Amino acid sequence: MSSLSIFRVATRAVRPTSFFRAPQLARSRVQTPVTLAAARAHNFGTTSKLLSGHEDETYEEFSARFEKEFEGVQDVFELQRNLNNCFAYDLVPSVEVLTAALKAARRVNDFPTAVRVFEGIKAKVENQDQYKQYVEQLDGLRQELGVALREELYPNEE
Repeated sequence: MSSLSIFRVATRAVRPTSFFRAPQLARSRVQTPVTLAAARAHNFGTTSKLLSGHEDETYEEFSARFEKEFEGVQDVFELQRNLNNCFAYDLVPSVEVLTAALKAARRVNDFPTAVRVFEGIKAKVENQDQYKQYVEQLDGLRQELGVALREELYPNEE
């Protein structure tokens, strides 16, 4: 039994039966205020659905979008924000995106973030072999920019 029908039963029980009542109109022609309020409440939402505009984005579009964002980076905050957004997705960024991120880290002179890019890759890949493939593909750029891996910086850890 819905709460609306319980409310109707409760209001019927309170009506006095000894008083003269005016003839009632058929229920099909008139809606009671309670049903109008219920209908309005059904159409009213308290939260809005926020859409980012990237729901149906392909991997290539994702890569192109983040390459463009990393190419426009002007400060450390922007670099780290873009990296957080990039790594928040349930996929590993492409080598091109990571190249753009490493070049942006060099442009804003942020060595720790460049090292953290490789740590992010290590955390996102499924196994150690995939991580080694990424490191091999980015090795030339890594040597050019002077970015060391965490394994090279702290060989006794892990």
